[in-house]
Amino acid sequence: MRRSLPARTRLAARIGGAVGAVSRGVGAGGGTVIGGRVTLVLDRSALAYLARGRAIALVTGTNGKTTTTQLLTAALAGAGSAFTNIGGANLPSGLVAALSARMDAPAGAPAALEVDEAWLGEVASATHPVVVTLLNLSRDQLDRVSEVRMLGARWRAAMPGLADAVVVANADDPIVVWAASPARSVRWVAAGQPWRADAGGCPQCEGRIAYDEDRQDWACACGFRRPRPDAWLEDGAVVTADGRRLHVALHLPGRFNLGNAAMAATAAAVMGVPEARALEAMASTTDVFGRYQIVDVRGVRTRLLLAKNPAGWVGIFDLLAPAPAPVVVGINARIADGRDPSWLWDVPFERLKGRRVVATGERCADLAVRLRYAEVDHVRVRDTRDAVERAGAPEVDFVGNYTAFQDLRAALPGRGKRAPAA
Repeated sequence: MRRSLPARTRLAARIGGAVGAVSRGVGAGGGTVIGGRVTLVLDRSALAYLARGRAIALVTGTNGKTTTTQLLTAALAGAGSAFTNIGGANLPSGLVAALSARMDAPAGAPAALEVDEAWLGEVASATHPVVVTLLNLSRDQLDRVSEVRMLGARWRAAMPGLADAVVVANADDPIVVWAASPARSVRWVAAGQPWRADAGGCPQCEGRIAYDEDRQDWACACGFRRPRPDAWLEDGAVVTADGRRLHVALHLPGRFNLGNAAMAATAAAVMGVPEARALEAMASTTDVFGRYQIVDVRGVRTRLLLAKNPAGWVGIFDLLAPAPAPVVVGINARIADGRDPSWLWDVPFERLKGRRVVATGERCADLAVRLRYAEVDHVRVRDTRDAVERAGAPEVDFVGNYTAFQDLRAALPGRGKRAPAA
């Protein structure tokens, strides 16, 4: 059934879509952002109108939001038509472009939308979501999104406005718990939070958070503590408070992706898809916009990994091929990455000792200095494809922050052509 939209919104969406198509046609980019911006210039209320009548799921957090959104989309698509924003374009312009592209989809078609953490309040107010998933908060692009506690306060301020939404929140992140607590309905998921440098202080009283590793618990003397989870991970399965044990057949690597799957499954249940069916549907996801994909770079089998901040790196370390296998690390500092690369000093690169590291990307010199202080054997090669060759191995892991990762994919023949099976 064709949804009723204001004529102004429908016209703005079609013009924005045409501009995006031209942008793609001339090779100026994917066209998503520019198309959405044009639509918003022509109709400032386009996001609200395009979301009206949709079952919207929002996903936000510093790390894992693109992956979690894709897993949630797969879960929702298993029960019918579902769509999402393209390539992780998570600002209002990207959301408008995604909704514009499917504005004639059936009224019941749900949308799983990744949202930049700084825009959650504004987007939630416009879209009236059914569920909001809060993954984690840690330092990331401080030149753009401000200090972590301030961002948590903005999330917290948005919660009372989510009167009709269920919030799915990570019980293992104290700042997320503090931010989500004012919400009317919260489902807590123990998804994990190995990076704790940003959550040592209590956001409620400014005291100290004490972590109990054996009990997987945390608390502050003021009474602020980890809530009892409604779902958690146990031996690779998702366990629920009502006693169900749900198998996870995930093809994405890493414990953190199991946590993402648990969050997505809980959100899917809010949207009407049972957790077991949602987890089964997620098995179809083998890579996320190139993440974890194995490609051929000048004859070298190269696994593509993304790490854009210290918290992301903590998870990536466990995925790397064992030492002495070499690693290529690409670092840029463009707008999409954050202009300030000082976060490199928070990453425990000492864990790369015993292997050869090739530092690449526009800020490879900054990375090389950090590696030198970490006493890691390394060389510096600015071009990413040359860097992969200089690793001197038939197989290599490439870990890049956002634009360095995209630069290597764009430089490959066929844009990310997969390597043949070993």
